[in-house]
Amino acid sequence: MIATIYPSLINGSIKAPRSKSVMQRACAAALLVGGETRLLDPGTAEDDLAAMAVIQALGATVSKMEDGSILISSQGINFNLSAEINCGESGLSLRMFVPIVALAAANANVNGRGSLLKRPQHFFEEVLPLLDVEVKTNNGFLPISIKGPLQPKTITIDGSLSSQFLTGLLMAYAGLGASGVSIHVNGLVSKPYIDLTLSVMEKLGLPVPVNHGYNTFTFIHNKVNQHSASRTYKVEGDWSGASFLLVAAALAGEVTIEGINANSSQADRQILKVAQLAQLDIAIKEGLVKVNQSTIVPFHFDASDCPDLFPPLTVLAVFAKGVSRIKGVSRLTHKESNRGSTLVEEFSKLGAILEIEEDYLVIKGHDQLHGGVVSSHHDHRIAMALAVAGLRTLQPVVIENAEAVGKSYPSFFSHLQSLGASVSLS
Repeated sequence: MIATIYPSLINGSIKAPRSKSVMQRACAAALLVGGETRLLDPGTAEDDLAAMAVIQALGATVSKMEDGSILISSQGINFNLSAEINCGESGLSLRMFVPIVALAAANANVNGRGSLLKRPQHFFEEVLPLLDVEVKTNNGFLPISIKGPLQPKTITIDGSLSSQFLTGLLMAYAGLGASGVSIHVNGLVSKPYIDLTLSVMEKLGLPVPVNHGYNTFTFIHNKVNQHSASRTYKVEGDWSGASFLLVAAALAGEVTIEGINANSSQADRQILKVAQLAQLDIAIKEGLVKVNQSTIVPFHFDASDCPDLFPPLTVLAVFAKGVSRIKGVSRLTHKESNRGSTLVEEFSKLGAILEIEEDYLVIKGHDQLHGGVVSSHHDHRIAMALAVAGLRTLQPVVIENAEAVGKSYPSFFSHLQSLGASVSLS
């Protein structure tokens, strides 16, 4: 799909998309805790659908209710494995569900598609054998063959690549009702995502380990209350998706973003801190954020713990009156694209000046860019960032492979249109 974004002003109210980070974790927790879990306001992004497909392959039943909620029925970890578990293109689903799949005393094959096939999976080869799991990868990549059952033990892992690996182990240990064991973590990144994992586990009835300063997570003696009475959980609005709407409003209009929690555990809530640094015209109320077109002040920000903010922050910095520096580019190598170099390549086509200096993305701000033909590199966040930039270019921005937005925000272009943006899809 090709999306053409014409210079536009936007105005109105829009409901934020649902958080795929929350939705996928809720699916995993619902599978493990057993019984019935009703997810209110569930996500519909491709990654959400991948997580639902995985838990169904592991024996859960997923039913869509008349009110739009999702009912998940599960027998806990007593699941039967299908021939293959496919995680789509979701890095979180892969890293979270592999340890959960390993709970079964059976052979399983885990695969994916697209960019996920290019992401290294050496972590599982190094860690799962310590837990009595047989693992074989395709030279460090997908597919992964697994034979459990996983035996929870006290281990030490490397947390410097992604916190998602730890999320999977925490979920798996909790699902077994592990006790008297700890997971020690060196160099953990993206700590807010672990806060989110622990929050979802607690709210859905899984035992939560004691967190010792993000260095050690100790499971004491709690047990999973499987097959308990039905529980209900509402999926939060997504700060990752909302950040693009926030930046769009700061560039080109006046927008109220509804259904978003300013006190969320989501890492990308840090966009509010950047909004303060950039001196945006923003008002935060319960359940909503209102943003007006603003004169953007250049900013310095460490996005190491919230790397998904790089694309929207890049757009914001491109139109700031000065030079901005965003730290944490090293976290972007193994995303849907090599996101740091992709941002430099594609925004340069629009006339922006960006460069990578060690672990920083350095952006020189402009009043306006000239527009042009660009590519998403099949990366949903790159597609959205380029689209938002198109609201302030002199000429239209034509985005190739724009369908990538479906991975996290399938309604993105229709939401922009509903706010008055001139968007053509073909």
